[in-house]
Amino acid sequence: MKTLSRWISRFCYNHPKLGIPNLTRYLVIGMVIAYAIGWTTYFTFYQYLALYPELVFQGQIWRLVTFIFIPIQTNLFWFVFEVLFLYFVGTSLEEFWGAARFTVFFFLGAILNAVLTFAVYGLLPVLGNSMTAFSFYFTPSMTYIKLSMFFAFATIYPDAYIRTYFIIMVKAKWLALLSAAVEALMVIRCLMEGDWFGILLIVVSLFNYLLFFWEDLLKLMGRQVSRVQHQTDPKTINFKKAQKELRQRRGYLHKCAVCGVTDQDSPEMEFRYCSKCNGYYCYCSNHINNHTHIQ
Repeated sequence: MKTLSRWISRFCYNHPKLGIPNLTRYLVIGMVIAYAIGWTTYFTFYQYLALYPELVFQGQIWRLVTFIFIPIQTNLFWFVFEVLFLYFVGTSLEEFWGAARFTVFFFLGAILNAVLTFAVYGLLPVLGNSMTAFSFYFTPSMTYIKLSMFFAFATIYPDAYIRTYFIIMVKAKWLALLSAAVEALMVIRCLMEGDWFGILLIVVSLFNYLLFFWEDLLKLMGRQVSRVQHQTDPKTINFKKAQKELRQRRGYLHKCAVCGVTDQDSPEMEFRYCSKCNGYYCYCSNHINNHTHIQ
């Protein structure tokens, strides 16, 4: 996985002209047109855009592309929210990555979903499923492609605020964690119901995110493990215990050697210890660079 991730990074760097500038803008325009026509036809128009392998084999090859323009929402209010949110996330990713890397990320997710769609279709004769049952598995796939875009955005901009439902401001990382928890519950439900196609749909749709952020996730997990080890280390525990006992005995932990202010008097004040003074002298932020060194 790490080798493949690095190969994709080098490929995008060496082939910048393969990118589609303003890809998100074209995607949004296509979704708006599809929704407008779909709204006038009670959304039956979507049937002419959906990726049905049987119809592709009959010559309707446009479905290999048009399925990415099918909106998730049919309600006008939620459709506007979907479009605005997708445009915000997509343009942010393209600005950070560049057109080539973002194009590869998006279409890799779409291609993987298309491959899964044809694979499931090929198994229909064995499984005895109808075309209607097959369409159930495809319909949510674009949802997960757009979800992978949001996961990518939250990984790059974890502290960015997102206005949920146009009202509540929430950091991207918390929304991403909530979405990941929901997807994990869906996987568990699919396991309990024996719905292996449902599990494949989620995993394959998010594979492009895992591929692009594999090294970042490994580093993050490594930092979390190191943090836990540091917090549970006996030296750390004894140091925090000593600090607590000192604060209880003196009433403060840090005291400025110039003005005498303590962290108890001003909890928001920052304190530093001067390395040029001969001894262990503490100073507040007002005097750390404005004091006579003690020799």
